[in-house]
Amino acid sequence: MLVLRVLVVDQDRKRAEIVEQALKEDPNLDVQIAAGGTGYLLDLLRQIEPDVLIVDLDLPDRDTIEQLRVASRERPRPIVMFVDQSDTDAMKAAVSAGVSAYVVDGLKASRVKPILDVAVARFQEFENLRRELDLAKTSLAERKLIDRAKGILMSAKGLNEEDAYNLLRSKAMNEQKKVAEIAQSVITAAELLK
Repeated sequence: MLVLRVLVVDQDRKRAEIVEQALKEDPNLDVQIAAGGTGYLLDLLRQIEPDVLIVDLDLPDRDTIEQLRVASRERPRPIVMFVDQSDTDAMKAAVSAGVSAYVVDGLKASRVKPILDVAVARFQEFENLRRELDLAKTSLAERKLIDRAKGILMSAKGLNEEDAYNLLRSKAMNEQKKVAEIAQSVITAAELLK
């Protein structure tokens, strides 16, 4: 089974030890503690490259949120944030920055592992949806290219739609390329000839 590297970032060593204690029983988790706060969070994430991040703060500040946003863009991962104080704006900013679970006043050892499990599951589901959306967008964009190239071929060569597509497909097979790549070549060539 895959071992997840979990990084716990906390200014308060005692709070970090609560999280570490709650997770150390699980052999599938490799837990590391980074005491000292979030001042160098981005550098720490780049250096350690954890699979999961747990951040425990009194209240997240703008710098921490921005570092999480950049880190999530560079390498998305589940992020659990435990905070002592409730603040709606901070919560919205944290979720927007990639935080999977935002837990207010809830750092109890018995709750840490279930919260982590839910955050990882929600993150994986979100990533699956994001990949599906990206695939659908790519497919739609390719379909538009192919349709446009078919139109160019139909007009230039007097072909019907099926024959235009077959010409694109045949060329793609001969050149070992995707039909969309050949379609883009046709469109580019047509634009040059205008």
